[in-house]
Amino acid sequence: VWLAVLVIVLDLATKWLAADLLMPFQQVPIIDGLLSITLAFNSGAAFSFLADAGGWQRWFFIAVAVGVSLMLVVWMARLPREKVMEPIALSLVLGGALGNLYDRIVHGHVVDFILVHWQDAWYFPAFNIADSAITVGAGLLILDMLLSSGKERESKA
Repeated sequence: VWLAVLVIVLDLATKWLAADLLMPFQQVPIIDGLLSITLAFNSGAAFSFLADAGGWQRWFFIAVAVGVSLMLVVWMARLPREKVMEPIALSLVLGGALGNLYDRIVHGHVVDFILVHWQDAWYFPAFNIADSAITVGAGLLILDMLLSSGKERESKA
């Protein structure tokens, strides 16, 4: 749980800094042609999915985040103590979900500020620390499942 709290604190602190120091869509290059900091507001989900849906999506995404967060807490509580990667992965996803949930409840949108791009030719949608934690956590869950299924096959052989 401490990892989820750390993700929430880092996420909210960096979003506050971005919102305080940047004008919307102002780009500040960090690594020229590759990484910039910018301020963007996303009322939708990943890749601005449903961003222009008229407002109902805010409450839908709040409900989804609360449901997923509760499920993750129950899942973590039921894990055996010897598990290592799975609780780390779940904590990252939980922290990210709660960080973005806070934004949706308080601001009505999620604050994004990390912009990965290639020169001026290609831009990945802006994201934040919470999104990064969710992505890394999901990747670790997949890796843990693959490693666990490999161990199960070896023990049956």
